[in-house]
Amino acid sequence: MAWVQLAFRVLLSGGLIVGASEIAKKNDVFGAFIASLPLISIFAMVWLYNDTGDTEQIAIFSKDIFWLVIPSLVLFLALPLLLQRGMDFWPALGISLFLTLIAYAFGLKIASGSTS
Repeated sequence: MAWVQLAFRVLLSGGLIVGASEIAKKNDVFGAFIASLPLISIFAMVWLYNDTGDTEQIAIFSKDIFWLVIPSLVLFLALPLLLQRGMDFWPALGISLFLTLIAYAFGLKIASGSTS
């Protein structure tokens, strides 16, 4: 039974990613809207609560997500700037990911400090 629940979680999560990209082919704003929804975070909190029933763990998890959403914004700022300046997609993505990783290092430091 546990594998069925895990398979459902994987299919739902993967379906959201595929769905957002397919929708973006037809309507970029609506695709971006779907991708920007915190659905994965919400599902993770629901499943974590369902598995543990621990609301304190959910509160900590939710607060940590907040601190780690902020660094993810670096990707969405850097990538369009680099692309609009004429950089090819793959190098622009690589640089944006690198900058995002640096931002995540700071975000992880803040998040780990906020739980102590």
